[in-house]
Formats: sequence, structure tokens, C-alpha cells
Amino acid sequence: MTRLVTRRLPLKASLMLEQQGLPPLLARLYAARGISRREELDTQFSALLPPTLLRGAEDAACLLADAIAAQQRMVIVADYDCDGATACAVGLRALRSFGADVAYLVPNRFEYGYGLTPEIVQLAAAGQPKPHLLITVDNGIASVDGVAAATRLGIATLITDHHLPGTQLANELPDADVIVNPNQPGCGFPSKALAGVGVMFYVMLALRAELRRRGHFAARPEPNLAALLDLVALGTVADVVPLDRNNRILVAQGLARMREGRMQPGIQALFRAAGRNLETASTFDLGFALGPRLNAAGRLADMALGIECLITDDPARALNIAQELDALNRERRVIEAGMQEEAHLLLQGVAADAPPCASLALFDPAWHQGVIGILASRIKDKLHRPTFAFARGQRGELKGSGRAIPGLHLRDALDLVAKRHPGLLLHFGGHAAAAGVTLLENDLARFAQAFEEVVQTQLSPADLMRTLETDGALETGHMSLESARLLQAQIWGQGFPVPLFADEFAVERQRILKDKHLKLTLSKNGVRFEAIHFNFAESVPGRIRAAYRLAVNEYNGVANVQLTLEHLEPA
Repeated sequence: MTRLVTRRLPLKASLMLEQQGLPPLLARLYAARGISRREELDTQFSALLPPTLLRGAEDAACLLADAIAAQQRMVIVADYDCDGATACAVGLRALRSFGADVAYLVPNRFEYGYGLTPEIVQLAAAGQPKPHLLITVDNGIASVDGVAAATRLGIATLITDHHLPGTQLANELPDADVIVNPNQPGCGFPSKALAGVGVMFYVMLALRAELRRRGHFAARPEPNLAALLDLVALGTVADVVPLDRNNRILVAQGLARMREGRMQPGIQALFRAAGRNLETASTFDLGFALGPRLNAAGRLADMALGIECLITDDPARALNIAQELDALNRERRVIEAGMQEEAHLLLQGVAADAPPCASLALFDPAWHQGVIGILASRIKDKLHRPTFAFARGQRGELKGSGRAIPGLHLRDALDLVAKRHPGLLLHFGGHAAAAGVTLLENDLARFAQAFEEVVQTQLSPADLMRTLETDGALETGHMSLESARLLQAQIWGQGFPVPLFADEFAVERQRILKDKHLKLTLSKNGVRFEAIHFNFAESVPGRIRAAYRLAVNEYNGVANVQLTLEHLEPA
């Protein structure tokens, strides 16, 4: 069951924003998202929080500047998702522009797992030449053993990450030379929501400032790091971190460059492969078109393919790789569809008289390890329950990927499971909305019960009812192509949600597209609107109440407003 609630609107703040020059529709929406002054919407690069506030950034800059001066070999150890790939690309492009000797290594997720493990350190150390410095991006905060292994081999380590520690001792950090992570103990950086790519970008800003102080640019041009903001925007949106003001600045600056045609060849190629319009590039494009294509490389093949797409300066090569990524993404969709069918069969197999559960832990021996995260997300969305999906790893253990619903901090929930059941979890880590866990196959039932017990203590019955927060009814005059384009141009995302409206409509026509999407003609106050409800293949009554987004539908060069329904029910 889904409950529609209307987001609280502070009328005073809305009126003040109007008086400060915002269009009434935007004033209303921004006020409902906690904005009270127009300057809070300033997305100029100068409004970005300074790197000096980020603990460890200046120490990292000194470590990197010393390594550049000594021409020491550096290796970036990347993660296998979009955030990790973009963070790696930011590091490679910036460091090479500074004159650094730098390469990268991205672990195969199926063979080496996640993070800077001792095995990854051995792999890096075997390279020629042997690196003097390992730099992690979007991982490493829980890599206590990996950092120790690097130290034994005489290799320095710089950890750049944004995750919480994943060990049973929440304050146990790796003994790295430098750690840069806004979520590490003692860091007062105001934006705890930086993605891994945002952390790496900040380290590069600090490094450039340090190199300036050392006179490094007297003999070489000083690079413009703003040219990397397209990568920062993509990684930030794709990792679904909260878009606080600082992240909105990063994303807005990156999108502005894309819309102006100033971006990496790989970003342009991904837009082309996805069939998206660069001139109207939006957070939706980054999160639902580009991000999944990059992630497909890490899920099914090798994220090195995605990284190469982002670091090449050859447009033709970038397009070839983007087309490979597009093919992988299509393959991923087929695998995911089959896994969803199997998951639904598993759920149907649960006894009808079983007590209702607050969580789900699903496993099938045939499931693909690279797709279980998406599967967990789909089941979580459908049933509104914290969900883990498991697949077999290469060493007989189970790899689980979890997704949470509002009200549950998933990484902290796993920490409670680990403390109550020592030895049950072999590894775990993540953040509030998503987390990963490794355990023995024989322990799955014990984990499911332990996780269920923790979830029941953390969530109330009301939390287990799906709630859609809307911005209320929308005046017919605002249900226009002009308004849709206005909203499309803004920065929306996690923690700063895209506008969702709720109204009653008469249903004039309805039909099913491709056996899975409901296409509708709706009317309100005598005005007709085209609408679509994706992945909903049921007929509806003559009058409905719907929660919807305003969208721009372009077909054969003609653009029209379309209502994209998120939920409908009889009026």
C-alpha cells in the first residue's frame, strides 16, 4: 500500500523567494525543500566550500607534491562503479596534467572483491615499475589489512573515500600515510555527502594550491580543474549521494559545461550512445542514462573499459567504447529481468500464513554477482522493505548487496548484526542507503533472522508503509512545456527531490505499450494531457488520483509536455 502525503510548504519562505525574483513555481518548490534565501541557490564555483576545511586534504597535497617532485610512481586503486570510475578519471587527468607518473588499477569485483585488499596490494606491487604510492578512490576507509600489506612492502598509501568504516570497531581506521574522508572521525567538513569523485576533486584542488606555493607552474601551464566538473557531476549523481548545497554546486557546474559542449570526449560519447540531448542535459540523464552504462562495465565485465572511456582524448575511441558499454547495459537488462522473475517466484513461495516480515534476504545459486545490487533496489522499491540479494562468490562464500528504505541506516544495521553475532559477517561496509556484506552460504538463514531482528527494532510499522511525498496539486496553467523545461533545467536528486505533484484526473484513453507500460490520455479542468506509467500494465478506472512528474517528451522533433506517473489509485 502507498500513502500520498503533501510536503510541508513554508509560505513565508515561498513569498520571500518570489520577492527575490524567483518564478512562483520555483519559489514554492524550493521553499518546500528548505530554501529560504535566493543566495542558497547560488551555484557559482566560488561558492564551493574550500579544500582547507577537508581534513587531510592539505596533507594529501604535500604527499602528492613530494611524489611528483621526486618523479615517483603512483597507482590509483579504483572502485568498480560509476563513482569509482569518475574519481579515477579525475585523479588520472589532474595528476597527469601536473606532470605526475601515474597509472591505475581497478580490481575485478568477482576475483578480488571490494577495496584495497592485501591481494590488490600484491597485484599493484608486481607492476613495473613498482609503485611508491597507492591512492584509493571511493574505497579504502575499511582497508586495514590492505594498508598494512602495503606498508610491509614499503609502499605509501593515500586513502580517499566517503564511506563509513566497515569494521566491527567503528573507529578502527587503516594506518595510511594520509586519509581524506569527510566521514572519518574528527573531520569537520560541513558537507558529509561528498561522493568519492567529489573527495578526489577536492584533493586535486588542494594539490594544485600546494604546487602553486612551490612554484611548480613557473615552467608549465597551470591546468583548469573546472574542466573535470563534468566527471564530478556524473559520479555524484550516479552514486545517489544527498545533493546538499555543495554537491548541487558541483553538479550544476558540471551540467553547465555539458550543455555548453565543453566536456570530456567520453562523456559526449556516452550521451550519444544513450540517445540523450546534450543541450538539455539533466540530472535524470546522468543518473538513468550515463551512470547505468558505465556501471554495466563493472557489473558484467571490467570497469577498466569505463575508465578508458573517460580518460581518452580521442573522440572516435571514446564513441567505440561507449557503444560497447551500451551493449553491456542491454545485456545487463536481460539478466536483471530474469533475476527479477526468479525473485518474484521466491517471494511467492513463502508460505501464505508466514508472519509479515520487515526485511528480505534473497538468494538464488544462478544469480549474477554483478547485478544483485540492482535486483535488491528493484525489490526494495516494489515491496518497500530493506532488501539484500545474494550471489555466490568465487570462494564459496555469498556476496550480498543491500538497499534500505527511509528510516534505516543500512551500514549501521549491519554493524549491529556484527556486534550481536560475532563471526557471522566476514566483511561488510557501505552507507545509509546501500551496503554490501560477505558471509558463508550456510549462514544465510542465520543472517536473515539476525537482520530481521535488527530491522524490527529500527523501523516502526508506519516506516514499512510506502510513503510518497508530493508537492500537492499543480495549477493547470503550470502543466505546460515551459514549466517542464524550467524544472528540467534545475538540479534535483537525492535529498533534494525532483518535484512530484498529485492531482485527480479523468481517464479518457488508455492502452498498454510493449506489454508493460500504461499509456494514458488524462484530463483536468477540461485540458487534456498525455501520460505514461512505466512498468505498470493494468487497466485503471475512469477517474484516478495520480502522483506525477512533469516531463518533456520529444518525438520526431516535436516536444510536448508529458506526465510521468509514479503512482495511481482510484479517485
